[in-house]
Amino acid sequence: MALVFLVFTARFLYIGISKTVNGQNLSQRTKQLYKRNEVIKASRGTIYDCNGLAIAEDSHLYTVYAILDKSSINYKNKPEYVVNKSETAEKLAKVLPLSADKIYQYLNPKHKVFQVQFGTGGSGLTLKQKKQIEAMKLPGIKFVATPSRLYPNGNFASHIIGLAQPEYNKKTNSEMLIGTMGLEAYFNDTLTGKDGYRISTVDASENQSPNQNQVYKPAENGNNLYLTLNSQLQSYLEARLTEVQKAYDPTSITAVVEDMKTGKILAASQRPTFNPQTKKGLTKSYRNILVQDTYEPGSVFKVLSFAAAVNSGNYNPNEYYRSGSVSIGGSTIHDWLTSGWGTIPFSQAFERSSNTGFVKLEQKMGSKTWAKYLKRFHIGEKTGITLPGEQPGFISFKTPVDQAVTAFGQGVNVNVMQMMQAYSSLGNNGQMVKPQLVDKVTDFNGKTIKGYQIKKVGTPIYSAKTKRVVLANMRKVLNKQSGTGSAYKMGNADIGVKTGTAQIANPKGGGYLKGDSNYIFSVVGVYPTKNPRYCIYLTIKQPHLAGTTAEKILASIFKPMMSRIITMAKSNNSHCP
Repeated sequence: MALVFLVFTARFLYIGISKTVNGQNLSQRTKQLYKRNEVIKASRGTIYDCNGLAIAEDSHLYTVYAILDKSSINYKNKPEYVVNKSETAEKLAKVLPLSADKIYQYLNPKHKVFQVQFGTGGSGLTLKQKKQIEAMKLPGIKFVATPSRLYPNGNFASHIIGLAQPEYNKKTNSEMLIGTMGLEAYFNDTLTGKDGYRISTVDASENQSPNQNQVYKPAENGNNLYLTLNSQLQSYLEARLTEVQKAYDPTSITAVVEDMKTGKILAASQRPTFNPQTKKGLTKSYRNILVQDTYEPGSVFKVLSFAAAVNSGNYNPNEYYRSGSVSIGGSTIHDWLTSGWGTIPFSQAFERSSNTGFVKLEQKMGSKTWAKYLKRFHIGEKTGITLPGEQPGFISFKTPVDQAVTAFGQGVNVNVMQMMQAYSSLGNNGQMVKPQLVDKVTDFNGKTIKGYQIKKVGTPIYSAKTKRVVLANMRKVLNKQSGTGSAYKMGNADIGVKTGTAQIANPKGGGYLKGDSNYIFSVVGVYPTKNPRYCIYLTIKQPHLAGTTAEKILASIFKPMMSRIITMAKSNNSHCP
C-alpha cells in the first residue's frame, strides 16, 4: 500500500513539475480549450442598376436541425437536446412545410444519432422563419446559416447579371458565394470580400475573460458594381419579350438598347431566360446567347457594307442595275422578291434590301477593300465585353461567292454585342466604341474605385458625310411604298431602321433550312437620325408566325421601347446620373 502511495505521489510530482501527460503539454492544452477562434464573414458586394437600385445582394438562408443526444447539457446544466418530441413537432409544423407527423418521424430515427435534419423542408429558411422558430424557445433546435444571393427582380437581365451560388471551401471549412454566370462570374474577385477573424480567451461559460488580449482582423467586404442598366427600361423590355415569347414561341429572342455615344448598355435580355431567385428555367437557358452564340445576321449587316461602299467612293445613287438575281461563279443569288423590281437605281438598294444591289456594290469595292472594312469593323474579333465566354465569330471569305454574300450578312458569323459595337459608329461619325455594362466600381463604403470611361475601338471607319448618307437611307426604309420597314414607322418620330431576314444554316450540314419560319428576323433602329444617340437591336429566331408577319412581331417590341426612349430623351430625364 505504501508502495502504491509512493508511485502516485511521484506521478503527481512529475505532472506538477513537467506539466506533461502522455506527451501533451497541459498548459498548452488548457490554453487551447479556453481560446475561441471566430471567423468574421465578409459580405459579397452588391450589384446595382445605374440609379442605385439593388439587383443582386447578399442574404442568408438557414437550415434547422435538432440535437437528440441527451448528453448535450449546457454549463447551466440545462438540456441542449429535444426534450418533448411531440410538442416540438407540433410547433415546428407551424413554420416548416412539413406535417407534425413527418417532423415527429425525423425526431425518432431508427438508429441512435447525435442530431437530425428535416430534409428539404428544413432547409432554405428565411431570416423571418428562423426568428419565428427561435421565438418558440424549443430546446435542442439549432440553425446553420448558408450564404445566399438575393435577386429581388426575378427575370431581369438574368444572363447579364448571372448567378452567385454557395460552394464549400475546404480551407475555411465553410460555404462561400462564388459567381458562376454573367457579371457575377466575370467580376467574382471584385465582388468577393476577405473574411476577418477574432481570437479571444474565454472562461468555461464561453464568456470573454477580462484583461485578456484578443487578436482581431476585420473583414474586408467585397466591392460593389453599379451597372449601366436602367431598371425601368429593363423591366419594360422584359415584359415585351415575355409577351412575344408566349404568343409566338420562337427558338430565341435577343434585345439590346444602347447609348451609342458612350457604349453604355441601357437594357439587354434574351429568351429563353431564367429566374435567378427561384432558378426556374435555368436548365433550359444556361447559355448567354448575346455573346456565347454566333449567327449569320442577314440584311441588318448591310448597314456596314453600305457604309463601306459609300466611304470608299463606290456608291453612285443615280447609277442603275438589274434587280432580281445575279450570277457569281456558277451560283445565282436572288433578291428576297425573286422577280425583283426591274432596273432600279442604287439609291433604292438599301431601302428595298436588295441582295443583288449589295452584291454589285461589293464587286465595285473589290474583295480587298471590303475585307479592309470588315477588319476595321472588327468582325471576327471579340468585343471584350465583361461577360464570360464571348465567341469571336468568323468570316467565310475564300471564293467570290463567299465574298459577295457577306455584303448582305450571310457567310459571316457574329455575336449580338459585335453588332452593337459596329452600330455605335453611327453615333460617333464612324468611330466605334466598346459596349459596356459597368458604370462604376465602389468599395463597401461607397467610395468610387473605378469610374466610367468611353473606350474607342480602332480609328474612325468612315466620315461624317458617309454617316449622313447611311442615316438618310435608314429613314427611307420606313417608306411604305418601297421600304422593308414600314411596320416600324412611328408617326413623325426621327428614327431610322434596317430590317433583316437571315437564313439559318442546316445544323446537319448542306446549305440552309427551308420553310417560312426558319429564319432569324431582325431590326436595328436609331434615334434621332439628326444626331444619333440611342440604338435598339432585336432578333427573333424561328417564331411561329400564326398568320402574322415577323415585322409585326418585332414591331410589338421595338415601337414601345423606342417610344420610351424618345420620351426619356425629350424630357431631358437622363437614363443615368
